[in-house]
Amino acid sequence: MGKTVLMPKLGLTMTKGRIVEWKKREGESVKEGEVIAIIESEKITSEVKAPTSGILLKTYVPKGSYANVGQIIAYIGEPGEKPPELAVEVIEAPKPTAPPPLEAPPPPITKVAVRATPRARRLADERGVDLTKIVGSGPGGLITEEDVLREIEKREKYTLTGIRVKEHLPVTPIREVIAKRMVESLQTTAQVTLTIEAQVDALVELREELLKTMEVRVTYTDILVKAVATLLKEHPLLNSILEEDKIKILDDINIGVAVALDHGLIVPVIKNANKKHLKQIAEEARELARKAREGLLTPDEVSQGTFTITNLGMFSIDAFTPIINPPEAAILGVGRIVKKPVVIEDNIRIGNVMWLSLTFDHRIMDGHVAAKFLQDLAQILNDKNKLKKYLEL
Repeated sequence: MGKTVLMPKLGLTMTKGRIVEWKKREGESVKEGEVIAIIESEKITSEVKAPTSGILLKTYVPKGSYANVGQIIAYIGEPGEKPPELAVEVIEAPKPTAPPPLEAPPPPITKVAVRATPRARRLADERGVDLTKIVGSGPGGLITEEDVLREIEKREKYTLTGIRVKEHLPVTPIREVIAKRMVESLQTTAQVTLTIEAQVDALVELREELLKTMEVRVTYTDILVKAVATLLKEHPLLNSILEEDKIKILDDINIGVAVALDHGLIVPVIKNANKKHLKQIAEEARELARKAREGLLTPDEVSQGTFTITNLGMFSIDAFTPIINPPEAAILGVGRIVKKPVVIEDNIRIGNVMWLSLTFDHRIMDGHVAAKFLQDLAQILNDKNKLKKYLEL
């Protein structure tokens, strides 16, 4: 007797998942524990493994479609066994919705009667085609199915304003969540961004020393994670959330580190970063980044962040405006390190400079609170003794 394969639940809020890829085809043999499919939830991508050995007799949900959590997506059985016929609900990928109009919509227009064949009407209804915009080629201007197909083809090749389209890209669940959360972040928080040009000679010098003495390769981001986590103990409002009309200062300091993927952005979280050694942070950050790229992050590894760091320095970006990751109170944007002339005690010399951008929620704190945090961080990064103290070296 075979076994069914169910759509797993990857997180507390997950209600459906998308089949990204079937690693096995119908009729192929599988072994227990072997990966047979890749699925995608709102936050992460994960593997579905075979619950038993046998033949993948049936896949009920096609690639690219969605299935509800707990729903049967495949059946594994013995050679010659007939898979059960199931009425499986397949949820098609949602189509992107058009943005709301910038101006008030015009008054309703009286519907114009159009002449069309039943097949043309059915196809137009299925594909969302406005028949009033089609000139029929049939007798007396009758709209035929071929007319609708031509309109669909035209719509696929051109935008509504007549610009030629090169390629259509699907809006993945991760992309949907990023869009939703970024808009939600801007609409529900009072965001202000402060920037500072920090001299970071001490940071550069200390990292060079650590590369020679520490058995794990330490990045600038690793150092910032530890320094920021330690500094947040002195600036509790930046490690808080606004919930139930109360500002709640958080006991845990969990630093999210944004990782850019080909299909979106994900933020693995280093839990209790203030209590971990720099070497442990570097090892954990590297492992989380690897799992992010391979789609192996667990829900726990991308949740419960209290402060986020996003570094675009490797892309030669100097400064930018990061958007807060709700419900956090702040996010730190890190630019590249460049050599440039700096003035020290009225003398000009070449130094290492880095731009830091801090976006904070003005509902939770005032500008001087965020500015003091940014000022303190800049001072730490240019004072080797202070930096060692905050890194607990």
